[in-house]
Amino acid sequence: MADHDSPQEIAAKFLDKLKSSPFVMIGLHDGGHSEPMTAQIDDDQPNTLFFFAGRDNRIAKGGDAMAQFVGKGHDFFACLAGTVSQDDDRAQIDKLWNNQVDAWFPNGKDDPNLTLLRFDIDSAELWETDISISGRVKMLFGGTIRGDESSSHAVVDSVA
Repeated sequence: MADHDSPQEIAAKFLDKLKSSPFVMIGLHDGGHSEPMTAQIDDDQPNTLFFFAGRDNRIAKGGDAMAQFVGKGHDFFACLAGTVSQDDDRAQIDKLWNNQVDAWFPNGKDDPNLTLLRFDIDSAELWETDISISGRVKMLFGGTIRGDESSSHAVVDSVA
């Protein structure tokens, strides 16, 4: 049971989960819908996620944003608040470029529609649903799950 995990330990678990399934729903606070994007992680820039996108993408204009994450096994959830901006630094593009990105941009790094977006995370709320064995049995048969059988939760100002 992860009941005694510190916020930093939960944040580290979040980054591990995100690396194994880098998909988030992200949207600007301007009232538009969120959309799925593939996050790129630069370990040298904590509290920042990157996204390759078209310049015509709805979040490319930047601004206050919120992103949601669900782990592959539905065992981890995150809600991230921050700011999206364009970061077309060629060195950063080179560092994060990979075959998956290349498949979306046939003209490669020189595609005129390509932009690199950065999401600077200001705060995060993280949940780890680490339900114990006894809690899982109770769920199966309709029993009441005690707090010490359920999960960990953290509110953090950063994820690094």
